[in-house]
Amino acid sequence: MISLAAGPARAKVLPAMGAGLAGIFVDGHPVLRAWSGDVADGPFALAMNLLAPFSNRIAGGFSFAGTTHRLAPNLSGEAIPIHGDAFQRAWAVVEQDGSHVTLVLNSGEFGPLRYHAKVSYQLTPNALAVRLAVTSRTDRPFPFGLGFHPWFPRNSDTKLLFHATGYWPEDSRHLPSTTAPVPIPANLNFSGLAALPVDWINAGFAGWTGFAQIVQGPEAVSVAVKSDLSTAILFSPSSAAEFFCFEPVSHPVDAHNLPGMPGLTFLASGETLTAEMTLDWT
Repeated sequence: MISLAAGPARAKVLPAMGAGLAGIFVDGHPVLRAWSGDVADGPFALAMNLLAPFSNRIAGGFSFAGTTHRLAPNLSGEAIPIHGDAFQRAWAVVEQDGSHVTLVLNSGEFGPLRYHAKVSYQLTPNALAVRLAVTSRTDRPFPFGLGFHPWFPRNSDTKLLFHATGYWPEDSRHLPSTTAPVPIPANLNFSGLAALPVDWINAGFAGWTGFAQIVQGPEAVSVAVKSDLSTAILFSPSSAAEFFCFEPVSHPVDAHNLPGMPGLTFLASGETLTAEMTLDWT
């Protein structure tokens, strides 16, 4: 585990667990839900996961350039592949100081999607900046995506604000039930600060402006989420859960099988896709 420090802020990175975060704390208060501390709990017990070479679920595979590529499930309990494989692999540290670390994954491979990945974490007293890059090492262009999967604390005071232009409702397999975004219903409109739904929510939002505000009350740290990505996934099982996820990602769920493959980037060998996210608790 790698420890970073800057003023009152502390962060911990786990190279062996997908270069994910074990936690971020400011004056001892959690910015993200802290890791359980038990490897046996799996990667989704971390404070944040890195997503590459795609985000969220793909419905068993995809067709591209006249060829169908079947993809096997990669996580226990999931019937179809989810979040690529970067979050399941060990990464190597290439640069490190007291407040910064850079890690690389040199041999990522999920079906035909072969790639290198690089992530940099920079901690300051007021924010954590993350930059993720994926470089194709395929023999011809393929569709790639990436994203960030932070797990935020949820309590009775938690409220969320963000702007989007539409959303994809989910079906029983947690895939989009529509082929294009539809208008956002009133109970999922977070254009003003609003409490999360009491019950299950797992939906992708299109046209996200790249800014979200999370207000937590006294039990955790309120934070602004900033990113150059334009899709956001909002997930929470219910108000009984002690977490929720607001995930900046490059594309909607199952984009590989939606018309036009929205949000995916077609990378030839050696080409790179990058994304940034900042958690700012100023």
